[in-house]
Amino acid sequence: MDNNKANTVASLMSVKQKSGKTFSQLAEETGLTNVYVAQLLRRQAQLKPETVPKLKAALPLLSDEQIHEMMKAPLRSYDPNLIQDPTVYRLNEAIMHFGESIKEIINEEFGDGIMSAIDFFCSVDKVKGVDGKDRVVVTFDGKYLPHTEHKTEHMVSRLMRKE
Repeated sequence: MDNNKANTVASLMSVKQKSGKTFSQLAEETGLTNVYVAQLLRRQAQLKPETVPKLKAALPLLSDEQIHEMMKAPLRSYDPNLIQDPTVYRLNEAIMHFGESIKEIINEEFGDGIMSAIDFFCSVDKVKGVDGKDRVVVTFDGKYLPHTEHKTEHMVSRLMRKE
């Protein structure tokens, strides 16, 4: 992460910490998912103009400069060392372990295609299991995108050549 982004993230996380609010509390106040709020504060998502008043109300210590920075298109990246964090490692492991089966079910239920990670919602919830112990629920809610057959008659660049 470059120094400017790291400094911005540190300042945004400081505002959150000073508020004493959780990501879930901020999500409830803004109408966003808790993961998206975290993405905003980590500069992995862009703050949209219609959300500014809600976020400012939820985090009144946010400066106009911070809001302006959050409204810029972010560099969506990750630190390769992040995989060393046990939580991130286990999430990656779960996707690797269950990924092939999830892919098969997507193909079976929807056809040949993928789940979008752009038209996508993600949330983390805490629930009680049947044994009464805390459980983590991670929800991926992505738009289905079918793979298309590559017909030259649908290829705009080929059609333009004929004109």
